[in-house]
Amino acid sequence: MMWKTKKNIVIAVVCGLLLLPALVALAHTPLCSCWDNGDGTVTCEGGFSDGSSAAGVRMVVKQDGKEVVAGQMDESSQFTFEKPAGAYKVRFEAGEGHEVEIDGKEIY
Repeated sequence: MMWKTKKNIVIAVVCGLLLLPALVALAHTPLCSCWDNGDGTVTCEGGFSDGSSAAGVRMVVKQDGKEVVAGQMDESSQFTFEKPAGAYKVRFEAGEGHEVEIDGKEIY
């Protein structure tokens, strides 16, 4: 009986350790939204689900897979750029597992 109890404890600990990264990831989900300012520029605002600032997070605008604009979120967690002509995508790059990509056709 003692062996089964120790085995169950080990299994529970291993399962808990395997689930820990998923719980941590859920606690810090990246958020980013962009809008057209109507003056030829687009502003994006970012942050994290736990309320953390996105100041300093790298932002990239791509067309045809090529980087056309790059910068970072300012102290207000915002990034403004000149709207490219044609199709483009905006990417919030806060590290592996913390990226958000927004298609330009979804920005109004």
